[in-house]
Amino acid sequence: MPQPRLPHTVPPVVINLFFIIGVISAISFRALIVFTHIHPEWFRPVWYLGTIGYVIFFLYRFWISHKRKKAISRYNLLVKLQGQEALSGEEREVLVYLLSSLAKSREDQNYLIIFFLSIVAVAVDLLLS
Repeated sequence: MPQPRLPHTVPPVVINLFFIIGVISAISFRALIVFTHIHPEWFRPVWYLGTIGYVIFFLYRFWISHKRKKAISRYNLLVKLQGQEALSGEEREVLVYLLSSLAKSREDQNYLIIFFLSIVAVAVDLLLS
């Protein structure tokens, strides 16, 4: 039976593409408040853009999270690390994947952008109301 392939991080272009999809979706939802006041006819198209973008973005984030958890479980890494057991070369490679995946992730930037845009959206709504 063929050996399952070790988990690996996706290329930076994929990470950046999904980051951009997430940011566009975040902007779309926060822009809805402006379109409600200025161009109500744009509300539905912008809402669809944000919703479809978030469906794609969060499906990708779910896949990444599931892949990480599966690697931890499959290699029993928590038990081995807590028990201070020696790790095989393959287990070390999986740990490198997990740490590299976390280091390369742009989710913290996405959260910060969503936070900032939410504050701006509330301020704009208060100004337009």
